[in-house]
Amino acid sequence: MRFEGSSSYIATDDLRLAVNAAITLQRPLLVKGEPGTGKTMLAEEIAAALGMPLLQWHIKSTTKAQHGLYEYDAVSRLRDSQLGDARVADIANYIVKGVFWEAFESDRTSVVLIDEIDKADIEFPNDLLRELDRMEFYCYETHQLIQAKRRPVIIITSNNEKELPDAFLRRCFFHYIRFPDHETMAQIVNVHFPRIQENLMREALEVFFNLRQINGFKKKPSTSELIDWLRLLEAEGIDAGVLAKEKNKIAALPPLYGALLKNEQDVSLLQRVVQTNRQGS
Repeated sequence: MRFEGSSSYIATDDLRLAVNAAITLQRPLLVKGEPGTGKTMLAEEIAAALGMPLLQWHIKSTTKAQHGLYEYDAVSRLRDSQLGDARVADIANYIVKGVFWEAFESDRTSVVLIDEIDKADIEFPNDLLRELDRMEFYCYETHQLIQAKRRPVIIITSNNEKELPDAFLRRCFFHYIRFPDHETMAQIVNVHFPRIQENLMREALEVFFNLRQINGFKKKPSTSELIDWLRLLEAEGIDAGVLAKEKNKIAALPPLYGALLKNEQDVSLLQRVVQTNRQGS
């Protein structure tokens, strides 16, 4: 059971090594990196490449660890009791299974994605330590011990919005996805746009990486913004010659730059950089 990447996901050698190390050690793989570097997509590609079902748990600020195990729907049970529904006699009818319950009771090894764990409360990771260690939990309402038939492959993503507890980190294999270099990014673009004009891709990547070198952006353009921008350039039939030709600086606002920059502060900064570069020409 080894992950070697796929035709639709460019995985670097160190990323493939990290995935397979986590599988071998039977530890969760904690993946960090800039937004848009393919952290969430990684879990999808691992599941597809290894032929496993994928269970996704997208974390919000209000998410509790219990939600990943199960929830007891007391409101529905109360409503049904008022209506005289016979289902209320069995409390198991009101247990909503979470992703861990589904993964633990599956006869097949699953891939479990815990996406953006850093959005939750600081105690959230610590509340999962027992489940990650022993691969089991207890359902008090039904008096069941739920144990994993097969240990799932667990992928955890974080955007580094807050520090994770040391006790949690010790239980993970860690990998930081570095932002793709020029060559790797060209491979990624070719996956999404196999028939893109070579000169358009070359000029677009030049502009993109020049933008990322500008200091002070609140949010630098990422891979997902580049893909959206290229899709618009192709849809609008914009020629490569329209893009900035400067090799070391941005001397004009790129067409459709709204796909690359996502807030007014960054747009204002880019406008000032363009004006400065024009004056220095």
